[in-house]
Amino acid sequence: MRISSKGQVRIPRAIREKAGLLPHGEVEFELRDNGEVVIRPVPAVVGRVREAFARVRGSANAVQFKGMSTDQFMNLLRG
Repeated sequence: MRISSKGQVRIPRAIREKAGLLPHGEVEFELRDNGEVVIRPVPAVVGRVREAFARVRGSANAVQFKGMSTDQFMNLLRG
């Protein structure tokens, strides 16, 4: 396997899958004393906004909101 002039290398699919390396994911490199390079995935950090959306996802489908117009629902949310 060759390293490109930009320092890029293709990681074979089987290795990516076994190591949990996902597209657009972050990785970190470790250079060991013996010259080995270790690549490992960095766990994704979920932001506060994403966590908030995850908590309320699907709640607008609750029975008490059925039949409400968008304006009525927005007024309820805004108080």
